[in-house]
Amino acid sequence: MEISNDILKTEEQVIFKLRALYKEFGYSRYEMSRFEEYELYAENKAFMPSGEILTFTGASGRLMALRPDVTLSIVKYAKDNGELNKLYYNENVYRSDGNEFKEQMQVGLECIGNINADLTGEVLVLAKRSLDVLSEASRLDISHMGFLSGLLNSEKMTTRQRNEIVTCISDKNISELKTLCSKYDFSGSFYKKMEILTSLYGSYEEVAEKLSSLSINDEMKIALDELESLNTVLGRYGINKQVYIDFSIINDISYYSGIIFQGYIEGVPAKVLSGGRYDELLRKFGKKSDAIGFAVYLNMLENNESPSNNDEIKGIINIALPKGRLGEKAYEIFEAAGYGCPEIKEKSRKLVFENNNTGIRYFWVKPSDVARYVERGAADIGVVGKDILFEYSPDVYELIDLDIGKCNISVAAEKDFNPETINKTLRVATKFPNITRNYYQKQGREIEIIELNGSIELAPLLGLSDVIVDIVETGQTLLENNMQPIETVAEVSARLISNKASYKFNSKKIDKLCNSLKLSTGK
Repeated sequence: MEISNDILKTEEQVIFKLRALYKEFGYSRYEMSRFEEYELYAENKAFMPSGEILTFTGASGRLMALRPDVTLSIVKYAKDNGELNKLYYNENVYRSDGNEFKEQMQVGLECIGNINADLTGEVLVLAKRSLDVLSEASRLDISHMGFLSGLLNSEKMTTRQRNEIVTCISDKNISELKTLCSKYDFSGSFYKKMEILTSLYGSYEEVAEKLSSLSINDEMKIALDELESLNTVLGRYGINKQVYIDFSIINDISYYSGIIFQGYIEGVPAKVLSGGRYDELLRKFGKKSDAIGFAVYLNMLENNESPSNNDEIKGIINIALPKGRLGEKAYEIFEAAGYGCPEIKEKSRKLVFENNNTGIRYFWVKPSDVARYVERGAADIGVVGKDILFEYSPDVYELIDLDIGKCNISVAAEKDFNPETINKTLRVATKFPNITRNYYQKQGREIEIIELNGSIELAPLLGLSDVIVDIVETGQTLLENNMQPIETVAEVSARLISNKASYKFNSKKIDKLCNSLKLSTGK
């Protein structure tokens, strides 16, 4: 019986189309309970996008959980008999968005068995066609954990150093990558290769030569051969030029062993599809089979309200500038790079300024809000202090250190303060609770955080706290209040950040703008 699309909601229409697509390729529907034992998720938190789990005590007294992930349940019950299992599902999961738990619909598939290049290619084809069901404008990006792992293994480093380097690649943060390589005395050739890998973005044919030049060991060669074979398979489906290589796509290496990928559609500020090869997860369950799969996040379709959907403003790069002195300095850099907008200097109460000749739109926002505008896709790029990035960890690319707005995040106290005399829990007043917590956790120091929003210097003077953690630029305010910096938590400056989805669809324009900014600042 056919059901009219007029009766079905948009999400239901998408589910029907995706299910039909997967059935066409021989996938069978998999249904499961919405409950699992908490232990399953607790032991594999690193595999899940969100570590928070909604739990309850079952009738038997065991701790149960509302399902936050589908793949783990499929893997747990998958047969390991050497046969190929091709499964698809549409199920609700229960995840936190950072504030509260929400029920979210996922549609996806898992292929478990002996996975070769043809099956990997088939899964990627289905991922791309799934995106095409959602939107006419979509992008599928892939990476290879083996290639990245091989390059990281070419240099001796600690686990902490390795994690820091991986974070830089994930953020496309080349300036911090350079700083770390210098700090840890890594070889110049290692940094150069990492810089190239971080900057790579294009179809396999466009980046193959550079990838080949980076390959220096067997692990990388095996990964490169797999990427080449995969490109051949995708070519048979006619989509090899529609799939892009991007090594900023990174998953936990203890689970993912090969190809990983993410999907985006124009107008949605974050990924709507995620997947990869996760053989190591099956090994943790004592199974010999290989596995690859992906999930489509249908709840993200609710966010398809970006300004880029308006045909009248397509091609415009939206830039969020922080109000005040930092934003004015940042604008001067943009202007010197050829991206000026004369009316922005006129005295008015306007907040939005546009130059159609350069394809740029600026708008002024509160400094602490810039990262939110960019992360949520209201702005394609923005200028923000590194302190905000440290504090809120927004999911954005950090493209350039603009070398302005330099200052320190410091621990400060009264001049006669002696930290060695404090045997009790240290009381710390700050407007940066996350930065403060992370800093003292690394020291193993027990603290009490007192969150304040202004006049933080008053806290020690009135006995509210022992020390403060705050921005220190000249130190004059501290001096006038008989205080001084006693420890430097971090050095900060202004950074150019980009929404990840916006970068996917506007990479050439954003890269051109970044290169112009670098030339104008001599970086």
